Amino acid sequence: MHEISPLVINLTIFVLAIYVGYHVVWNVTPALHTPLMAVTNAISAIIIVGAMLAAALTVTPLGKVMGTLAVALAAVNVFGGFLVTRRMLAMFKKKTADKK
Repeated sequence: MHEISPLVINLTIFVLAIYVGYHVVWNVTPALHTPLMAVTNAISAIIIVGAMLAAALTVTPLGKVMGTLAVALAAVNVFGGFLVTRRMLAMFKKKTADKK
């Protein structure tokens, strides 16, 4: 029996994660997108932990690069999610009238 290369396994997981992530995000209706932002931030934080483990435990240089890339992209996702959530919440604040 032939052993499957770790590169093939890592690449398969990466491609499947992209595919699933694409369909999960684009199938959410616009009305639900903002309330789900906090949940996706939590999921991205979990992804960061998993990506750090993957980057630390892999032995191939490509695996380390892919793990580091995953950490960076998930961090950008978390940061962007907080910015969008903050902006959306600011839309619902009551505006005070300027007194002269």
